[in-house]
Amino acid sequence: MADMPVAETVKPTDFIREAVVEDLKSGSTTTVHTRFPPEPNGYLHIGHAKAICIDFGIAQEFGGKCNLRFDDTNPIKEDVEYVDAIKEDIRWLGFDWEDREFYASDYFEQLYEFAVRLIEKGKAYVDDQTAEEVSRNRGTLTEPGVESPFRERSVEENLDLFERMRQGEFRDGARVLRAKIDMASGNINLRDPVMYRIIHEPPHHRTGKTWCIYPMYDFAHGQCDSVEGITYSLCSLEYEDHRPLYDWFLKELGIFAPRQIEFARLNMNYTVMSKRKLLRLVQEGVVRGWNDPRMPTLGGLRRRGYTPESIRDFAGRIGVAKTDSVVDVALLEHCLREDLNKRAPRRMGVLRPLKLVIDNYPDDRVEEMDAVNNPEDPGAGARKVPFSKVLYVEQEDFQEVPPPKYYRLFPGNEVRLRYAYLVKCTDAVKNDRGEVAEVHATYDPATRGGDAPDGRKIKSTLHWVSAAHAISAQVRLYDRLFSRPDPEAGEDFTACVNPDSLTVLDECRVEGSLAGTRPGDRFQFERQGYFCTDPDSTPPSGGKPVFNLTVALKDAWAKIEQAQISKSKGSNSKL
Repeated sequence: MADMPVAETVKPTDFIREAVVEDLKSGSTTTVHTRFPPEPNGYLHIGHAKAICIDFGIAQEFGGKCNLRFDDTNPIKEDVEYVDAIKEDIRWLGFDWEDREFYASDYFEQLYEFAVRLIEKGKAYVDDQTAEEVSRNRGTLTEPGVESPFRERSVEENLDLFERMRQGEFRDGARVLRAKIDMASGNINLRDPVMYRIIHEPPHHRTGKTWCIYPMYDFAHGQCDSVEGITYSLCSLEYEDHRPLYDWFLKELGIFAPRQIEFARLNMNYTVMSKRKLLRLVQEGVVRGWNDPRMPTLGGLRRRGYTPESIRDFAGRIGVAKTDSVVDVALLEHCLREDLNKRAPRRMGVLRPLKLVIDNYPDDRVEEMDAVNNPEDPGAGARKVPFSKVLYVEQEDFQEVPPPKYYRLFPGNEVRLRYAYLVKCTDAVKNDRGEVAEVHATYDPATRGGDAPDGRKIKSTLHWVSAAHAISAQVRLYDRLFSRPDPEAGEDFTACVNPDSLTVLDECRVEGSLAGTRPGDRFQFERQGYFCTDPDSTPPSGGKPVFNLTVALKDAWAKIEQAQISKSKGSNSKL
């Protein structure tokens, strides 16, 4: 174990850290050793990210350690694909378990011996009831359970049957091993919970067919914690009712007892966190896999362009609570904008191109304009952007008959082209369908760089690309996957899937400097939002680069936050 800092040097920021500080001060523990115990039956999502930040973060703050332990106790749902993905996601978030990668299957023999010890103490028995009978006889919140007719088997018979279960003599579901506690307990989790069940197929991804009985999580995780010397078993709030069972096993076995502390899981609007429901989205083709950028999985967020720093910041801001609540997804997006604003290089990309012809600009002239890479980072420098007679601007930046307070291109109006010149719209040319095909303008040669010598005020600045130098790109505009803040409020959460959650634009034009972009590269397309190069990009083979909209520039959370501050100031002024 690493040397622990003096408890007073760590400032508690939540009830878990307060508990750790108190334990260190009292001497009830001298080390902080946590664990993150994912089940390898799916991909990690933003809710897991909160748990990872708590488990690894608290260990780091107190100079302790955090283990990665896979709860691989159900071979029916598990796959090595998920193991590899989980490790990749944790590393991407910025955490390291060093040489402490463990699996519940590492302890299968020891867990079996623990179970035998409980049988020998008369604290566990083999039950022949079906799963339906066990469930039915468990009772309700208002009625006690019914004891199994096999509850009073002798220790010898239970040991014999349990060994025969291990040897594969019985079919799946024929028998289970149950703890012998109290069928009348007010806590249903203490009504003789199942400890072991029989599963012959499929083979386990690590142990193959060595085992055909597997421990339940409630039995496995406390004992695994104990064996590894975990001092703090940090769990989500739904395990609070399981804590008496966690403690009961440890006490009956007489082994080291970690302290279990529960915290509220992350709930976020416009999002579902259930692995089962996320799997359904994948299986039914609602999304294009677990790493679809609309998914709340860490793989999906990474592909969309989220940074690990923004997710850690988000986890820190929402804090650790004892009661469930719903976090606004706008806060997550706000954290991302703040991070990308500081680091993302600026580029110009026209998503829905409209040709702009500058009639008085020489046909063969090409100028290179100085464009700032990131105004928030002076060290990022500048780049050269080619400017020519024919440009592309956004279709929405021209109106033949402008509405009130529209300051962009329309006949007779002057605008600024970012980094370039002031241009005045003169005319528009329409195609056979009556649609505007190109816009014409004149430029003022004296305004290079975008400033007018006479000081005239320009109310609108537009982004653009040179038609001759821009490259074609595909842009995928992502919106929220669900149209309702609480997708699970109705009978079927898929009923509120947003049909406009993905819009694909195939004829975009972007700066030529983006031709060599690599998957994962992040940019701000000026006036548009933050974008990330998708793995589907194929510029090396002559195909188009593909960019995912990470998040738009508009910041809903900043407005919410400002409104809250203003309201608070208003309230204080009345005091």
